[in-house]
Amino acid sequence: MNIKITDNEKDEQEKGLIEYFLEYITLERGLSSNTIISYRYDLQKYYEFIVNKKQLSLQDVDRETISQYYYYLGQMDLAINSIFRNLVAIKMFYRFLFIEGYTQNDLTRFIEFPKLKKKLPEILNLKELDRLLAEKNFVGLLGKRDRAIIELFYATGMRVTELISLNRNDINMDHQLLKCIGKGNKERWVPFSDRAHVVLSDYLQFVRPKLIKKEDSNRFFLNNHGQPITRQAIFYLIKNYAHKCGIKKKVTPHTLRHTLATHLIENGADLRSVQEMLGHSDISTTQIYTHVSRKWIKEEYFKAFPRV
Repeated sequence: MNIKITDNEKDEQEKGLIEYFLEYITLERGLSSNTIISYRYDLQKYYEFIVNKKQLSLQDVDRETISQYYYYLGQMDLAINSIFRNLVAIKMFYRFLFIEGYTQNDLTRFIEFPKLKKKLPEILNLKELDRLLAEKNFVGLLGKRDRAIIELFYATGMRVTELISLNRNDINMDHQLLKCIGKGNKERWVPFSDRAHVVLSDYLQFVRPKLIKKEDSNRFFLNNHGQPITRQAIFYLIKNYAHKCGIKKKVTPHTLRHTLATHLIENGADLRSVQEMLGHSDISTTQIYTHVSRKWIKEEYFKAFPRV
């Protein structure tokens, strides 16, 4: 007796495959929650196109279908990096389906990636950095906390998720080291500067005790309600301080990460050491900062060269 599967049941099965894949990469690959959220959004968008617009199954696509989807993404005015990420999510999904036996055909062969232009990260020069970190910018208890946050970003090159996840026992003030849990739950120890040590000590002694609402609170950086500070609050405060001190560039936590890496390499730091400090899995990611450094040197040369 043949049992017919209704359209609704088939729809639920295919959506279930997406959720199963997301669960797999969460547990097996250790990807960050932000990456999982992005992949879920990308795959839902792909599902809407294939199933609702094209009236196809997720497993019933060919090269032309994928090409049509690529064109569809282009019509949405997405940046090339966003289109690339969409295709990465789809390729990982189809590789998962093939390996797990949900499809007999390796559909990843239909997915071709656009060429990405390497965009050099924007950094702050030393004058801009000094303006951003000037003591006069930071007023009151929360100002002292904000100064510690921004100083620590520049001193360590931490990612925003790493910083908001810091616990009190992750920071060794005596040895000026802190423990980072990076992408893929990889642990690394990162040194921080004497200046960062001073502002962190100030935060620990005079600010954090007044922000704590619960005695068992272990998160290092807290908001004024005694809760762990959020990534949204971090982005806002950095943008706000940069605006107040007249910096025209878009400044984010990653700007400070790029700035530190470039400054270290400009001053002779070994690429492998910078790779380890930033938590890059591939040294080619770190090498981009050598190009930033050369670009900066060239710009400074032509600013100062007396003969035009």
